Amino acid sequence: MRDGYRILDADRHVIEPLDLWKVHLEPALRAHAPYLAYAGEGEPLADRVAYAGPEGLIPLPPRPMMDGRPIHHRMSARAWRAVASAGRRRSAWLARLGPLELPEAHIADMDREGIDVAFLYPTIALMLLGMAPLDPALAVALARAYNTWLRGFCDHEPRRLQGVALMSPHDPAQMVPELAGAAALGFRAVVLRPNPVAGRTLGDPAYEPFWAECERRSIAVAIHEGAHASLPAAGADRFHSRFALHACSHPMEQMMALLALIEGGVLERHPGLRVAFLEAGCGWLPYWLWRLDEIEYRSLAEEVAPHVRRQPSAYFRRQCFVEIEPDEPCLEQAIPWLGEEHAIFGTDFPHIDHDAGMVERALALRGRLPGEALRKILWDNAARFYGIEE
Repeated sequence: MRDGYRILDADRHVIEPLDLWKVHLEPALRAHAPYLAYAGEGEPLADRVAYAGPEGLIPLPPRPMMDGRPIHHRMSARAWRAVASAGRRRSAWLARLGPLELPEAHIADMDREGIDVAFLYPTIALMLLGMAPLDPALAVALARAYNTWLRGFCDHEPRRLQGVALMSPHDPAQMVPELAGAAALGFRAVVLRPNPVAGRTLGDPAYEPFWAECERRSIAVAIHEGAHASLPAAGADRFHSRFALHACSHPMEQMMALLALIEGGVLERHPGLRVAFLEAGCGWLPYWLWRLDEIEYRSLAEEVAPHVRRQPSAYFRRQCFVEIEPDEPCLEQAIPWLGEEHAIFGTDFPHIDHDAGMVERALALRGRLPGEALRKILWDNAARFYGIEE
């Protein structure tokens, strides 16, 4: 608690130790476990090995690889240097927390920020499921191994560290059994990437049993993108820099994910399903819902009847949530328009999008938002999404 507010970090990330897959993958698949190596991508050796920093020549760290391929698609040596450099600039305040692969580091940061409960999302595992081609059986096994490891990670402090199980959509027939396995481990939420897999969007009929089971079990579903996927991703057909790919992938993939769930009739058929759209802010939503309501639905509702029986914005307001960024503009207008019961707060710790003071900046919204809106954003709404009992 901080300044009288309970705080629920709705989007926090673990940094997985790569050896978790060597330990938890089925023996027959352990040869596919990811590892660290240098990926040249045809660039000069000097560019691959080191870059110039304030202290002189700094070794360029190796990248996560799987089966001879970098898990980050289209990540040039220049972009990798930029990411590594940003990480080094943040390392001073992160280092005092301890190794980020350990739960103690998260608890230390949560104590410093005043965070009561955090829901934990993958980093490397999310990128692994963004690789393509990827054998469906291997994709399912990678996610299952991660979920097994995450259960042990959260058991260090289970009241404060809550895991979000990773789901692989590569084999739709396995999604219901894998969901049952995640529920048996005690997870109350799952995360999916928004990208199409094998041509299937999230609204594809192949996923209908999964959505029905999530609703039946009251398991929350988070949609979370990650840049540099080999899967189809917004902007990847025309840009190559991290600057552009990261800018496009997060908000634009969330826009299309929400559209897929509406246009495919998922939200119509499953009114009890709870879905959250993370790490893209909320500024895209007012325009997107306005356009879907006033331009598309008003003119073309007949085309998508009977599986879209109400305005798209009504589905969002009935059962969806969105993660805000405390610094994004126009929150005073966006949150009342969307409904203050639908905004949640996450730090994205410890990714380069995050820095120290996220909670402090969120608390600064007290002067910008009316009434109890901030209290709802910092705790109530996320608690309702994740199904936390008071």
